[in-house]
Amino acid sequence: MAKPESTNDALQRSVTDEKHEQVQQEYLAVDESPETIENRKKEDALRRKLDCFVAPVMMMLMLISYLDRGNIGFAATQGMTDDIGLKGSELNTAVSVFYIFYILAEFPTSLLVKRLQFNRVIPIITFSWGLTCLCTGFVQNFAGLVTTRIFLGFFEGCLFPSMTLFLCNWYTREELGIRIAYLFIASALSGAFGGLIAFGILYMNGVAGWEGWRWLYVIEGTITIIWAFACLFLVPKNFETAYFLNEEEKTLMRQRAHRTQAYSDSEGSGHYGKADIKEAAKDVKSWLHGIIQIAAVTILYGFGTFLPIIIRNGFQFSTKQAQYLVIPVNIWGAIVYAIGAYLSDRYQTRFLPLILMAPIGIAGYAILLSPVSPYVQYFATYLIATACFLCTGGNITWLSANCAPDGKRAASLGILLTLTNIGGVVSGQIYQSNAAPKYTLGHAWSLGCLAFAWCGWWAVRYMYKKREAGKDRKLADGYCMPQGCMYTDREPDFRYQI
Repeated sequence: MAKPESTNDALQRSVTDEKHEQVQQEYLAVDESPETIENRKKEDALRRKLDCFVAPVMMMLMLISYLDRGNIGFAATQGMTDDIGLKGSELNTAVSVFYIFYILAEFPTSLLVKRLQFNRVIPIITFSWGLTCLCTGFVQNFAGLVTTRIFLGFFEGCLFPSMTLFLCNWYTREELGIRIAYLFIASALSGAFGGLIAFGILYMNGVAGWEGWRWLYVIEGTITIIWAFACLFLVPKNFETAYFLNEEEKTLMRQRAHRTQAYSDSEGSGHYGKADIKEAAKDVKSWLHGIIQIAAVTILYGFGTFLPIIIRNGFQFSTKQAQYLVIPVNIWGAIVYAIGAYLSDRYQTRFLPLILMAPIGIAGYAILLSPVSPYVQYFATYLIATACFLCTGGNITWLSANCAPDGKRAASLGILLTLTNIGGVVSGQIYQSNAAPKYTLGHAWSLGCLAFAWCGWWAVRYMYKKREAGKDRKLADGYCMPQGCMYTDREPDFRYQI
């Protein structure tokens, strides 16, 4: 005689059946086996681990690099200009010269960093620019300031391509948007932290007989040097030597690398040749994105560097207010970019966030050009922050995700980043010291740059749509890739993100 089923047994069986039914429904809904679903869960767990051990290190590097390059604006509001005897447009020259040598460093770094190994390059350049920043606290004249800005520009110019390509070797292109966004979120937060530190430094003015702005450079340079030593342990050579991955996770990383080999070449040597550079140089999208990036970066660097000066001399707020009022503006920019980048990755669209946010920034600059109260003008800075970080980072992500193989992507990013910092040179000149309080040229130029970028993204979208249609026709005709040809993003089975 069968034993009657107890209440607990019945409940357990009910729960088991419910779980089985859920698995079956999930299987039927996505047409995937339970094994595939389980592998996806493992990959999600791996991605979360990378977001804990890889992305934060890069974010900290981005934050302190923008902190060290942008502190010249805070230093100027605290009396550096008078203390070292800057005249006329010498402050603007010091800002611009940084980007000239930044440009010279980026393209060769894009091609060489993987060969030289990330775990060597990143700590060395971080230490070098940290030491340069610290030394800026000791400058006595214009010549000394320009010298430190030259070295700072060169060493920091090596950083961004290193970080971007480092992330490309850990994440797939579907995951890359939000991770590059992390870098620009960090750049936005650097403005907030910079304002916070500068506000605190106001109370150090006169300590040990030093002006407060000198302490600003010394403290921030020391922080960078400490982080450089930390990077010796935190930046792995590759996933095979990563201290935070176990054998199962390394196996999964190998599978991811193999799956995306054409895109990321994560298992490659990093020895890129003329063919890679030629593929990048003859592809019009490298230049289209690059030219647009000149415009986008002009507003980012101009806004980031001169915002304290604009608030102080343009809106006529006090020095103390100029230090702390930049904090919420930059935090707002970071929040908007984080949300925009997440949605861009979630829905695999690169065009929409750019085309929707740029007009908001245009409206912000239009307000700054209007005869309104300083409080309304200050509100306009939030509108500009809504656009400038997202538009700059989003354009880089769009190109990165649409280049293959690894060598072509490195060269394409090198072209883009080299062109990018032409905007940095320009941004240093459009906010002239004698243009206060209206800064008409700076605001009008920035408005025009953002409008130009907005129009350019429509042209980029048209190009990608046209190429996708051509790929569809090739597939319909039974196209096969010729033997001996390099696989690139122009092949029909590589689909562009639009």
